[in-house]
Amino acid sequence: MARQPQIPSRPACRLYLITPPAIPDLEAFAADLEAALSAGDAAALQIRLKDVPDAEIVRAVERLGPICRAHDVALILNDRPDLARATGCDGVHVGQDDASLAEARRIMGPDAMIGVTCHDSRHLAMEAAEAGADYVAFGAFFPTGTKEVVHRAEPEILTIWQETMEVPCVAIGGITVENAAGLAAAGADFVAVSAGVWAYPQGPAAAMRAFDAALAGAA
Repeated sequence: MARQPQIPSRPACRLYLITPPAIPDLEAFAADLEAALSAGDAAALQIRLKDVPDAEIVRAVERLGPICRAHDVALILNDRPDLARATGCDGVHVGQDDASLAEARRIMGPDAMIGVTCHDSRHLAMEAAEAGADYVAFGAFFPTGTKEVVHRAEPEILTIWQETMEVPCVAIGGITVENAAGLAAAGADFVAVSAGVWAYPQGPAAAMRAFDAALAGAA
């Protein structure tokens, strides 16, 4: 009997952590981050601080960056390619109303990781991919208290993207230990999580272990 060809499986879905929109106690959050990254797997941390002075963002990068590097976690800054470059971040994430992908690439250089928010639109995602984005982000998939939900995405968009495009996709919006596996099974390469880790009742380390188990089950 002829051997059946082996179809390569895609890598397992991984966590993409996002900070809370405000970090009132940077030292306490640094301790939470260290505990989280010591307990489970994450591909990246996005520093997403809204409506704060640049100096506060810089302090956060300087404090949290070494923790990320020690755990081989990419450090991504939200919105600000200028600050991302100035502070030595690995990349930047831009929304549809932020700096353009072309402008972010010009500022950050060819080796930086640049991701683009694409809401619930494959059209926006294909434009970003063709323009050289390193990943595209779809969402929100579930209600979230982190930001106002204007666009709601369905898991099908992840499946279609996985079947037709090579650029990785991130699922974002209200993702918890309970619903992450479904998005991973649908086709997410990464699931972006904020409150699902930082506000987990048993603490961030326990959350990471629970996410590891949930995503392993979806592989």
